[in-house]
Amino acid sequence: MRTNQKKGISLLLVSVMALTLLSGCGSVDSKGNGGTDKSTNTAAINKEGYPIVNEPLSLSIMAPDMGIQNWKDMPVMQEMEKLTGISIEYLNAPRDSFDTKKNLVFASGDYPDIFFGAKLTQAEELNYGGQGILIPLEDLINDYAPNIKKVLDDYPDIRKSITAPDGHIYSLPRIEMFQPWYRNPMWYNSKLLKALDVKEIPTTTEELYTLLKRVRDEDPNGNGVQDEIPLSSSSGTNKLRDIRTWILGGFGANEEEIYVDDQDKVHYTPMEEPYKAYLTYMNRLWNENLLDHESFSQTDDQKKAKIKNNQVLLFSDWNAYMALGGEPSTEDVMFSPVKSDMVDAPAIARNKGFATGTFAISNSNPAPEASIRWVDYMYSTEGSMLFNKGPEGTLWKYTDESKTKIEYLPVPNGEDREDYRSKLTPNYGVGTPMVVPDELSKNEFEEWLVQESKTKLTDRGSKVPFPALFLTAEESTEVTTLRSDLSTYVSQMEAKFITGQESLDGWNKYVDTLKKMGSERLAEVYQTAYDRWKTS
Repeated sequence: MRTNQKKGISLLLVSVMALTLLSGCGSVDSKGNGGTDKSTNTAAINKEGYPIVNEPLSLSIMAPDMGIQNWKDMPVMQEMEKLTGISIEYLNAPRDSFDTKKNLVFASGDYPDIFFGAKLTQAEELNYGGQGILIPLEDLINDYAPNIKKVLDDYPDIRKSITAPDGHIYSLPRIEMFQPWYRNPMWYNSKLLKALDVKEIPTTTEELYTLLKRVRDEDPNGNGVQDEIPLSSSSGTNKLRDIRTWILGGFGANEEEIYVDDQDKVHYTPMEEPYKAYLTYMNRLWNENLLDHESFSQTDDQKKAKIKNNQVLLFSDWNAYMALGGEPSTEDVMFSPVKSDMVDAPAIARNKGFATGTFAISNSNPAPEASIRWVDYMYSTEGSMLFNKGPEGTLWKYTDESKTKIEYLPVPNGEDREDYRSKLTPNYGVGTPMVVPDELSKNEFEEWLVQESKTKLTDRGSKVPFPALFLTAEESTEVTTLRSDLSTYVSQMEAKFITGQESLDGWNKYVDTLKKMGSERLAEVYQTAYDRWKTS
């Protein structure tokens, strides 16, 4: 952030609230420079090899923070500074309030050099790229980022999806082509399954209902107390999304609010019959105490405490051990999406393979070339392993000279593996720019995970997700307004329908309200954008 840009921020200081919000991500004066001592030039940048710069260079980044460890103290970020010669000033903000603070920073005219893991929307890219606040990256990629260039050349659909209508690339994606699931999968607690002597996991919604009842009634954790929770979720901006992702498919619809069918027709899921059937099923689970009644209010940590206490049968997480605690295990069983009698097979949400908006460079950045080289390391094999698992020798190590296999090392001090990893790398709860390592670097557990995912998910005809695509400025403005009101209403009504605060007898009234709020128009706009994307 530069001194000569301070004028913009004065507008925000009129509001005490804005001042308070901005204080969490650093102030203009915290930089302590007048905009000249950080300047650099391309001659001072090494186009290949490391370090990237031979003279000291400091860059500021704004990123969401999980509040676990200061990024400057994370070994991964310290390794990056040693490797690249670039020091980082962190202007992070808590993840829960990050979007608010990001908007305030954009409004201030006083920008960090880099937006990192910031979940920039394509509307933000169009808006701030068009204004020149975010700079185009495509030439920088071609000249200074061979790892990024290669992955975009290998996956032209990703390049197409991150290229704005004006032909520029304003942000970099997180690439996870080898990640099979769309969102965290659900897992069965193997201890409870064994206590119930379950030989085959459910394949239908009715079989799942029967199993959940057994957990409620048969004391599988053996403590003599009826404290078992058959199915649990936690609150968030989109409540029950972890459950909806996998249960809604049993009634024939993708979890996405907007999806496209096999005939290239765009649909708005929350107003269609499969969604109503899902709500009816979930209301049944709620009424019979098969769904945790704290699901709409508890935090993820509160849910995990119940899971670790051997109370919960079915839950969502990246891997089962991350919730259950302990070491990675092939004993826990991945949930296999079930089907209702409405469909011949469940609709299984497929991963897009990437997430947009994870890295952008602002026009205040004194060294864009060094910045793109800095992030390019995260798209290399070495960089992706560093960011994903922490430095080699701490929690893992290679077991062969070709570096195709790894093994896990004991966690220092006997701590929980994921809790410890969260102190090593920002790639924990934050969508960092990188290529997520593929199966070539897997150990026995991760090879099992790949096979489990193929059996339960990818080999069962998963549905193609709605693509990431740019809207025109006019479309974006309209969609932002429509989705803001619609998503809030849908989320509120989902909770009310499931908990019985609203009867599903009022479904038609609910659909009429959605139509009045513009749900059909929303699908129409996305249909136009999708048709344009298909032919681009």
